[in-house]
Amino acid sequence: MITVWGGEDSRSLRVVWLAEEMGLPYRVRPVDMLAEEKDPAWLAVNPGDFLPAIQDGDVTMVESVAIMEYLMGRYGPTPLQPQPGDPAFPAYQQFLHLGEAGLATLMMVPLVSGFIAPPAERDNWGARWARECVERRLLLVRRKLASAPYMAGDRFTAADISVTYALNLGANHAGFAPNDAEQAYLARTTTRDAYKRAVERSHEGVAA
Repeated sequence: MITVWGGEDSRSLRVVWLAEEMGLPYRVRPVDMLAEEKDPAWLAVNPGDFLPAIQDGDVTMVESVAIMEYLMGRYGPTPLQPQPGDPAFPAYQQFLHLGEAGLATLMMVPLVSGFIAPPAERDNWGARWARECVERRLLLVRRKLASAPYMAGDRFTAADISVTYALNLGANHAGFAPNDAEQAYLARTTTRDAYKRAVERSHEGVAA
C-alpha cells in the first residue's frame, strides 16, 4: 500500500491522480501545512516540510514529478508514459517537467507575494519577474494546444497531469486567467473520472 502524504490543493493531487489513472492501491495521509506544531511523523518523512511525499515499502520520496516517474517506472508500463522510441516521447518529457519547473514553481512567487507578504511588498520586483516568466512559458503550452489536444499529442499522458495542476494553480490562486484553448484543455483533462476521484480522495484523505 502506497502512502501519499498530502493536503487540499497541494501537488499531492498529481500523485493521487496518477495512482487513480493507473489503478494503484494507496492511502492519503493528510498534512496540515498551516499547523503551528508540525506532526513529528510528517517531519520524519520530509524534514523539508513540503508536499507531496510518498512511502512505498522501504522507499520514501518527495517532489511530485519525480514521484510520478518513480510510480510509472516501478508499476508500469503504462500508456501515461510514452517509451523513448515513441515519437510522442520528447514532447511528453518536456511538458511533464515544464508543468512544475517552468510553471508551478514560478507561480508560487506571485502567489505567496499576493497572499502572505505585507501589503506594501506584494507587488514586488520578484513577483513581477516570475509572472513574466510564467507568461512566456505558457506560450509553449498554447503552441502545443494549437496543434494537438494534449501535451504529448493525441493522447492523455502524465504530462497532462503535471500541466493541468499548474494551470489550475495559476487560475485559482495566482491570477493567471486561462485563454479559450487552455479552458478547453482543462475541460478535457479535469472531466476524467480518475481526476474526479483524485480530487475527492485528496480532500477526504481516506484509505483506498
